[in-house]
Amino acid sequence: MFMKLAVKSLLNRKGSAILTLMAMTISIFVLLAVEHIRYQAKDSFANTVSGVDLIVGARTGSLNLLLYSVFRIGSPTNNIRWESFEDIVSNPQVKWAIPIALGDSHKGYRVMGTTRDYFEFFSYGNRHSLSFDKGRVFSSVFDVVIGSDVAKKLGYSLGEKLVLSHGIASTSFSLHDDRPFTVVGILEPTGTPVDQTLHVGLEGIEAIHIDWRQGVKVPGSDITADEIEQLELKPKTVTAFMLGLKSRVATFRVQRDINNYAKEPMLAILPGVALSELWQMMKVLENTLRLVSVLILIAALLGLSAMLLASIRERSREVQLLRVIGASPTYLFLLIELEALLITLVSTLVGVLLLYICLIAAGDYLASGYGLYIQSNIMSASVFYLLLTVVMATAVAAAVPSLNIYKSARMVQ
Repeated sequence: MFMKLAVKSLLNRKGSAILTLMAMTISIFVLLAVEHIRYQAKDSFANTVSGVDLIVGARTGSLNLLLYSVFRIGSPTNNIRWESFEDIVSNPQVKWAIPIALGDSHKGYRVMGTTRDYFEFFSYGNRHSLSFDKGRVFSSVFDVVIGSDVAKKLGYSLGEKLVLSHGIASTSFSLHDDRPFTVVGILEPTGTPVDQTLHVGLEGIEAIHIDWRQGVKVPGSDITADEIEQLELKPKTVTAFMLGLKSRVATFRVQRDINNYAKEPMLAILPGVALSELWQMMKVLENTLRLVSVLILIAALLGLSAMLLASIRERSREVQLLRVIGASPTYLFLLIELEALLITLVSTLVGVLLLYICLIAAGDYLASGYGLYIQSNIMSASVFYLLLTVVMATAVAAAVPSLNIYKSARMVQ
């Protein structure tokens, strides 16, 4: 009887009730979306690179090493000698190693020299391996594998010839135009910096710089690309390298050995720890989004309270009738509270369902376009407590109109 009366009361004022329901639905949708995407984005950000135990580079700050080795942002302070790389990799605890050579670009996109092990061992997100949309891994000196964004925005396809630029400026006049590369592979979208990177072999990096000194091509050099392919090209330095270890237990011991390496100064970082530090720098933006969503919810709750308060003035005869049939002031107080909670519960169900549908529909787009791997399952302990807080806030917001009708009922004899 109590629930039936509350439902009929809301249906009697369905116009204002529906508008309030819509406002509450939108606010709950935004609140849950911001909280869920914030959590998932943080998790996705932390998994920009996964399965890598250590990232090693020249002695610098941990964030700087992370930025240029993983996100292709900034420049290294120095390179690492190839002999040092081989020495570190010879450690019995090292399972695999991915060398990285940076310093060249193509129309504003970074070029990364590496080995075929990169395509076998590098992973992102929840241990997703790199896969090819078209083509294959590079096999000869002048092969290049491009990321999905490079292929899409520059309109490249398999077999396309392209010229690399010396340096990382978006516009460069130092071109390796005498040694063009051929596109042999296009990677599937990952939503990570891989999409905006051109991948060549370390031999290819050596080949285009074989007759360059101090960033300038040596005048009079006439060595051809065919002659270069016959040479035994061995890299002299690498920018950084990633390590996978046989045992996680050995991580800190190997890290300490690298940081104390006597032959040249090096720094080994744990990518997960460095990514967490980088995320902390974005804390202001994260908190701003949460504040905006909370303010939207508060505005909707105030609207709910105003709607109920306005309805009380129209319900004087209803209050008198209920009092005549024996309804107590407390009964009327709880009736208004129940009406507010019904609106909130229906809004929560609609908001959760709407968010679930949106996450399913936009999941692939968020992954390929923004690198956000958002799970469609939004139910968790934190969401439960958040919704419980919304219900409690609704009870508080409805207290003013509930007290108002309580006082009106006491005056009706």
